[in-house]
Amino acid sequence: MMDKKVLDYLIEQTHKLMGTPTCSSETKEAAQRWLDAVGTDGEKEETRKYIEELEADIMPIDTLIGFAQSEKGIAYFGAETAANIAAHAREIKEAGARYCDCPACAIVAEILEKKNKILK
Repeated sequence: MMDKKVLDYLIEQTHKLMGTPTCSSETKEAAQRWLDAVGTDGEKEETRKYIEELEADIMPIDTLIGFAQSEKGIAYFGAETAANIAAHAREIKEAGARYCDCPACAIVAEILEKKNKILK
């Protein structure tokens, strides 16, 4: 069973994550399923599924750079924004970033840092 402080932290971070504009619909759905399971017999299983979803959805920095420079990325963001995102991503990668630093990915990275405490 998860420590109460860790559980409270995860609940707080999950609400923040769901409120970010860059949170994917899949992540929001997994987050809501997990929140709904807290305190039930299904909590442990939903916690595992939620962490798996977060690991699948966090954007590695090289993937972000590749997407921002691709035709799909340019079509999605617009040419100027895509170029700015790619430049920013290269800059934070050089500084040691492993993941995208958008609001959603930043929260997911913080949650995943506590994965061992969460999945106890």
